[in-house]
Amino acid sequence: MTAPRALIAEDEPLLAQALRQALAEAWPELVIVATVGDGFSAAREALALRPEVLFFDIRMPGQSGLDAAAELFDAWPRESPLPLLVFTTAYDQYAVQAFEAQAVDYLLKPIQHARLEKSIQKLRQTLAAKAPAAIDDEATLQRLRQLLAVPGLAAGAGGTPPRLAVLQASSGSTIRMVPVAEVLYFEAADKYVRVLTATHEYLIRTPLKELAAQLDPQEFWQVHRGTLVRIGGVEAAHRDEAGRLFLQLRERPERLAVSRLYAPLFKAM
Repeated sequence: MTAPRALIAEDEPLLAQALRQALAEAWPELVIVATVGDGFSAAREALALRPEVLFFDIRMPGQSGLDAAAELFDAWPRESPLPLLVFTTAYDQYAVQAFEAQAVDYLLKPIQHARLEKSIQKLRQTLAAKAPAAIDDEATLQRLRQLLAVPGLAAGAGGTPPRLAVLQASSGSTIRMVPVAEVLYFEAADKYVRVLTATHEYLIRTPLKELAAQLDPQEFWQVHRGTLVRIGGVEAAHRDEAGRLFLQLRERPERLAVSRLYAPLFKAM
């Protein structure tokens, strides 16, 4: 077996160096292929270098470790097993409870030797499995989806915001009051979010992640990093010849792409 490779994403240089040193002592055969300091670089470098193990800090500039993992896993080649993911976080009981609830491996900062040894043992056992199928990609994606749905995890614990009933949206030079009940989907577009009803399109400046926290998750499903869709407005889900999944809406002609992370949501009952 070739030496396993890892990428560290940590925005505090001293903590990144401390993790590198601790890994060198506890897992000397592990090769650290890169250390980056922000979420966007984490996803980009991991996709380019394809390491077997990722150590992602939860809170980083640009985007959180959770969002970086979601972006990376969506783009990861389907023929390759997903990398093993360990999150690092400052002591935060809220985050710890979320990780433990989803059986996701984590390290508290500053890193404790005993906890790191336990994590390394788990990683080694998984990597040593003879069959790639032993790394359950679907279970990994499900755990990540559940973590992304935890309110405030990436930015810190906080109360759940009230549900939105009406949006104030731009339509040319006019501010329209748009009932959320009329919205079919939301789509991130540069600095704005497009709001699509059956007959109109509007723009709002509220970030999609912030907007998602104010919508009923039973009504609006995240189907892509940049798309929230009213599930009651979906007519059908179709796969193309390449295996990519698309949604056909009841009241609009366009098809919406479903990312790999969210594709398992659409299965026959």
